[in-house]
Amino acid sequence: MTGTAKPLASDDLLGVIVTSLETSKAEDIVQIDLRGKSEMADWMVIASGRSSRQVAAIAEHLVDTLKADHGRYAKIEGKETGDWVLIDLGDAIVHVFRPEVREFYQLEKMWLSPGEASALQS
Repeated sequence: MTGTAKPLASDDLLGVIVTSLETSKAEDIVQIDLRGKSEMADWMVIASGRSSRQVAAIAEHLVDTLKADHGRYAKIEGKETGDWVLIDLGDAIVHVFRPEVREFYQLEKMWLSPGEASALQS
């Protein structure tokens, strides 16, 4: 990245996140628009990896991609255990879970309206 690159707008950041997750073979990717619901970020993205190792690799790939291609740094927590990794990118928060941990916390139900949540299950 050159010093003249423009910062990513939150919607563009979302696109980079989703592309990285798809490239890393993350599963069940859910995008939640937080605008008007919370001041903490514009987007929350939730995805699953099949194992602790894959969860950590998905998170590492995303962080490395954003740093290398866009000069964007992230705060990352939980990569050591790989059950649930949280990546704070300012405009977006990304959660990568092992499926059983994701089922336990059910973040989608907390942030989506009942109609949005039921549409995911269809």
